[in-house]
This record gives sequence, C-alpha cells and structure tokens, in this order.
Amino acid sequence: MRLAIRHPKDFWAGLIFTASGLAFGILAQDYEFGTTTRMGPAYFPTVLAILLVIIGLATTIRAFVIDGPPLQGFALKAGLLVLGPIVLFGLVLRGAGLAAALLALVMISAYASGRFRWIVAIPLAIGLTAFALLVFVMGLGLPIPVIGRWFN
Repeated sequence: MRLAIRHPKDFWAGLIFTASGLAFGILAQDYEFGTTTRMGPAYFPTVLAILLVIIGLATTIRAFVIDGPPLQGFALKAGLLVLGPIVLFGLVLRGAGLAAALLALVMISAYASGRFRWIVAIPLAIGLTAFALLVFVMGLGLPIPVIGRWFN
C-alpha cells in the first residue's frame, strides 16, 4: 500500500500547526515551568505547544485518510498582510504605544481581505483598540504605554 496525500490543505495545515507547536515548545524551555497550582512563565506556552502539536499531527494524519480538493496555491499577499502587521506591532509597540500599534495592526490585516472596505475597517480598528485598552491596560493593569514616546 502506497501512502498518498489525499487532502493537501489538511497536510500543509497540519505541518504548520506541528512546526508552530514545536517552536513554541522549544522557546518556552528557557523559562521556569512550575506546577499546576503555581504556574511558571513556561507553563501556558508549553501546554499550548503540546496542544498545537497534537492538533497538527491529527490534521496531518487526516490528510492521508480523507479526500479533499487539490491545493490551488498559497495566498502569499494575504499571508504577508496578516503576518507582517504582527511583526510590525512587536517592533513599534514601545515607541508608538498600544493604541497606534493596534490601529496599524488591524487596518493592515483587514486589507488582506478581498472584501476590504474602509467604512468597515476603521470602526473595527477603533473598537478593537478600545476593547484591548480597556481589558489589558485598565482591567489587568499591564504596564503597556497607551501613547508611546514617539508621540509625546
């Protein structure tokens, strides 16, 4: 019996999940794990990494069992418009502040959609930014600058 990939989308998705889980698991090992009752900084990333690897392996195995449509290609532009703003967010968060970094993240990521419209994206960006500020800065008290030093 010859193994053949019968569902290419599941195969590639499974590989991405597995690789992400392994990367997170490896990076989390530099921190203290702790216990279930006293979780260390590595506890949550390690548990998440294990779940990602399990989901990835299950999805990859499924690709050899269930038939699916052929892969049409990779949406490179859309992928870059989603992943690029995440990197940009990390680079500008301290200098621009949470509000500006989130507005940029949401607006650029929304542009990846084939149905992008400014009239929808702007209120979405403002609403998500306000929600994140309320939850993370006001609610949880995280020491993240709302307005960064670039705008002071």
